[in-house]
Amino acid sequence: MSQQKKKLVIGLFGFGVVGEGLYRVLQQTPTLDATIKSVCIKHPDKPRNAPHSLFTTDAEALLNDPEINVIVELIDDADAAIRIARSALSSRKALVSASKKMIARHLPELLELQRRYETPFLYEAACCASIPVIRNLEEYYDNDLLRSVQGIVNGSTNYILTRIAEDNLSFGAALQLAQEKGFAESDPSLDIEGKDAVFKLAILLGHAYGIVHEPERITHAGITGIKEGDAVFAREKGFKIKLIAQASKLKNGKVAAFVLPRFVHHDSNLYLVSNEYNGIEIGSGLADKQFFCGKGAGSFPTASAVLSDLSALRYDYRYEYKKLLANESDRLSNDFYLHVYVSFRKLHQVPHHLFARIDEWSSNQHGCSVSGLIHFSRLEHDWWKQDFVSLITYPDAVVDREDFEASGSLEPLQAEWREASVH
Repeated sequence: MSQQKKKLVIGLFGFGVVGEGLYRVLQQTPTLDATIKSVCIKHPDKPRNAPHSLFTTDAEALLNDPEINVIVELIDDADAAIRIARSALSSRKALVSASKKMIARHLPELLELQRRYETPFLYEAACCASIPVIRNLEEYYDNDLLRSVQGIVNGSTNYILTRIAEDNLSFGAALQLAQEKGFAESDPSLDIEGKDAVFKLAILLGHAYGIVHEPERITHAGITGIKEGDAVFAREKGFKIKLIAQASKLKNGKVAAFVLPRFVHHDSNLYLVSNEYNGIEIGSGLADKQFFCGKGAGSFPTASAVLSDLSALRYDYRYEYKKLLANESDRLSNDFYLHVYVSFRKLHQVPHHLFARIDEWSSNQHGCSVSGLIHFSRLEHDWWKQDFVSLITYPDAVVDREDFEASGSLEPLQAEWREASVH
């Protein structure tokens, strides 16, 4: 027997690019049987492409309306968003949100509110917009079989890096172009410093491996440290530089997770993910690699994810968080090695003892670079975030401790570099 579909009466918070996109899409999809009853906005005098009677500045009018059974939150204020979320869930109104910062920072509380009030909370739009990654991780990939989740999850940085690679632009010129095109905000720090990507990774960790972790404690960097010489090195080696969010299962059962720039080889699915597009690759023990690509931002791509969540709510769908309940032993680990490239001005500026193994190094009048293995715990200190240093991982960067110990070290090359660095 088919499950009864529920009529959705929506209270919408925010009528920006995504909110207006959702309003238009709902007008074009009458079969969804969902209507926006009221929209709460901040600036009532701003002209909008919808009837004036639809709007209010009174949040409580939406949250206390007994006819409204779904709250859709699409605002860019994380503090206001968590207040809306608390009120909606405690009032047993289903909640749909695109606020990755709010969700990542308050996930333990939001999990408890869902459990206590038995109210669904869906947020596919918070990670990669049109790519249905959360639903796939939640339902399709068994935790024991899931090897890795990695990809380009921020369209702004990917657009900037694409223009640097294809047009030979400087970082500043590429950023300015991204802002002119509307792919980067006037204050782009959330994107280019890697914070947006790490919020998304924190959310994905919960659905991929049942791990709830404070986003700020996940090792991350953006693209601000990438220098012209790094882009030249990448082209010479046949790489493109991408900002990658990654979570990988280690042999000890724990998980390596970080957001760092990476050299991407042409045989990778992520190599051709350009401009504002996002790409997610899921590695499975049985199915090998599955790849998802789509626009990671914008009015209709994000609205499509919200629409998908609304459609699921008609059947009372909710995340079950089975991995969170079943895999409490899984935790993030820093006991592994990374294969990295580090560039800096002079050889003596990064101590040689930070590297467990040196594979290659070079030095000339323009600067120096070192490639090798470094223990992940070495990144807990900020030496690699200084202005004169850039750090980029290689493809297949994660090396298990036991694999490193079995491979031995290149001590002669390390000694050669140590000798050169003191002269």
